[in-house]
Amino acid sequence: MIERKRELPYGAAEIWLAGGCFWGVEKYFSKVRGVIMTSVGYANCSGVSPDYKQVCTGTTGCAETVHVVYNPGVLSLARLLSLFMKAIDPTTLNRQGGDIGEQYRTGIYFSKEADLNVINAEIKNVGAMYSDPVVVEVKSIINYYLAEEYHQDYLTKNAKGYCHIGDELCAAAWNS
Repeated sequence: MIERKRELPYGAAEIWLAGGCFWGVEKYFSKVRGVIMTSVGYANCSGVSPDYKQVCTGTTGCAETVHVVYNPGVLSLARLLSLFMKAIDPTTLNRQGGDIGEQYRTGIYFSKEADLNVINAEIKNVGAMYSDPVVVEVKSIINYYLAEEYHQDYLTKNAKGYCHIGDELCAAAWNS
């Protein structure tokens, strides 16, 4: 089951990215040229339609994830993944910034097998930059459930909210 805020525009592509707390990842990508829309939710869950309270128990298998819909004529998947890797620590398992737990793992979830070559190439490129292994989960998307409405565009609604992605990095991505 994949829930969306609305159907994909003609010619658009999609990818699901887990990078710790979904608030900052959504804000980061919402401003990137070529991104059409974003939403936050829970991916690859063992249950059906979990809520935030359930996800926080660590028993659902969910990852806090951002669904990114983009125009591949403006923004390539390779560039999008490069920006993602700059926003996370790809060598830290189940933690980003101050967020700790399985739901804060890093992951790239895809719906088209053709994307896997691009994803694997980016993982390999990033892996060459670190002495520790890259622990970003790469899997096909099994399910994606929209998070509660108050989580959608959270940092736009709450400008002083917590974000593990620094302002400088956000500004650089937004101007790319």
